[in-house]
Amino acid sequence: MAAAALTSQLNALVNNMFAMGLLDDQFQQLQMLQDSTAPDFVSEVVTLFCDDGERIICELSRQLEKPNVDFDRVDSYVHQLKGSSASVGAQKVKNTCIQFREFCQQRSRDGCLKTLDLVRTEFYDLRNKFQAMLQLEQQIQACYPKH
Repeated sequence: MAAAALTSQLNALVNNMFAMGLLDDQFQQLQMLQDSTAPDFVSEVVTLFCDDGERIICELSRQLEKPNVDFDRVDSYVHQLKGSSASVGAQKVKNTCIQFREFCQQRSRDGCLKTLDLVRTEFYDLRNKFQAMLQLEQQIQACYPKH
């Protein structure tokens, strides 16, 4: 497929991510930091976010399965996820983390479990879209042979 068509697909995907509220302006800021000196900057940051997010969500599940939940520890993990979400512009995940932290402060296991399900759904939805975005970027780069 021609680079122009792939670029069009990529732009449509990213625009859709904004329209769905998955991303906010911080993602655009991130994109502006990418240049010829750091051509893989966005993909590296997004990949780190996805890897860290997956690790944190697994840890949150483990923590909330314990008979005596350490809500301060859970809150610490949620805070990490909120911070990394904010740094990549993952608006829905970040906003859900804010709700999650409120349930941690209330010491509500049920609230935390429900919000964990929501954050998991939102995170994996975003991760899948990020992966599609990165694949399109790789396909676009492959259209331009390196010298």
